[in-house]
Amino acid sequence: MLKNKLILNDISKIAIPYILFLGFAISCSNSETSTKNNHPNIIYILADDLGYGDLSCYGQKNFSTPNIDKLASQGMLFTNHYSGSTVCAPSRSVLMTGLHSGHTFIRGNSEIQPEGQYPLPDSLLTLPKILQKDGYITGAFGKWGLGFPGSEGDPMNQGFDTFFGYNCQRMGHHYYPIHLWSNFDSIPLTENYNGAKVSYGPELIQEKTLQFIEDNANKPFFLFVPSIIPHAELVAPESIMQKYRGKFLPELSYEGTDDGPKFRKGPYQSQTECHAAFVAMIEILDNQVGEIIQKVEELGLTENTIIIFSSDNGPHVEGGADPDYFDSNGPLKGYKRDLYEGGIRVPMIVKWPNVVAPNSKSEHISAFWDFLPTIAEIRNIEIPTNLDGISFLPVLKGESASQKEHDFLYWEFHEMGGRIAVRKGDWKAVKYDVFKNANGPIELYNLKNDIGEQNNIADLYPDVVKDMEAILENARTPSDIFTFGKGNTYQ
Repeated sequence: MLKNKLILNDISKIAIPYILFLGFAISCSNSETSTKNNHPNIIYILADDLGYGDLSCYGQKNFSTPNIDKLASQGMLFTNHYSGSTVCAPSRSVLMTGLHSGHTFIRGNSEIQPEGQYPLPDSLLTLPKILQKDGYITGAFGKWGLGFPGSEGDPMNQGFDTFFGYNCQRMGHHYYPIHLWSNFDSIPLTENYNGAKVSYGPELIQEKTLQFIEDNANKPFFLFVPSIIPHAELVAPESIMQKYRGKFLPELSYEGTDDGPKFRKGPYQSQTECHAAFVAMIEILDNQVGEIIQKVEELGLTENTIIIFSSDNGPHVEGGADPDYFDSNGPLKGYKRDLYEGGIRVPMIVKWPNVVAPNSKSEHISAFWDFLPTIAEIRNIEIPTNLDGISFLPVLKGESASQKEHDFLYWEFHEMGGRIAVRKGDWKAVKYDVFKNANGPIELYNLKNDIGEQNNIADLYPDVVKDMEAILENARTPSDIFTFGKGNTYQ
């Protein structure tokens, strides 16, 4: 607890230009004149480490995702959408704040023991806080990862009225957890003690998710569903595993941690049928998306509900995952922790009856930091002008001619030697090993002609390289917590 208190004290002393205070004037449409139609329910479903090619509507051939495909057929499928980061915590911080990873508060995975991650300060303006003030009931069900239990970053202190699931993304590695969090309370799952596999975490969370929709059917609600599927470990109930056993040969085996002091405290468990387990988990995810849609339909909420589906980053290669076998990143290069397209370009589907045209597709270049401004425009909420996001509401309404475009998109990654990347139009620049050599070479790709980033053409376009380097040097603000090293160009 002393360490936790020190962290909270440190946060209170941090001055970052892009921290936005709740005292900022938020003007909303008059609640007395608001109608159900201009207070649409908002459901955002976030898969965990789902690759760009892991959905059949995005080209997956090894298995199908019928419920998500149906969602796409009823809405708009985005082909140029990007996650906030290439790993969990910063990606979610970007989503919540509307600031890219060079400006958002949480810019990397920073672990707190025994449970949780470095917390968002309570001074930040976040999407759930905005919607809560706008009259929405807010709920989050799944994996949080933006502040240890009871901290300023706890979801209950970041604008959510209800939370159920994994506060800690490290604990979210495990599908048969020994406890989950309900608001501020830790709920023991004694039936999973001593290595037992009785209560499957995603199923418990799904029950609470559906109950939230039922409980708030007569109120405007924002439902955030950050699933833990299909992140490692690779584990699914036997009833689903048996459907796929022996169908994805040759099988892959993974030897993990199945007992001892670290068991179910981060390291993944063993799996002798990694391929079957992965597909089984995708089916669970797809079924749960279908159940959410069905619940909305049963309650007569379909016409007034926006449903968004996406993933927090690209496919991982941990715990026995085998993205190459399943072509999980489709035509893209790289995986989770890469800043090549495979690590950050993700699926996004938006369904909004009578606004978004069914079975439509958009090539608009968008990213997680656009979600907050988009919702703000839908609700006519005034937000700070220094956010990085741009509303894509015109695209949703079929008015692409009036859609504002990004000058550039920027990412930074604080592991594996430090990595930075920028996309400007069709140009993509990537630089690795920033800690060791901030002045190292830039890789340059033209995504229009080379979506797989196979041909580094930096030598052919020195003027473009110079332009991209200037963006990389000026795209971020300093952070005392997530630095690129003392004296680094990108400090």
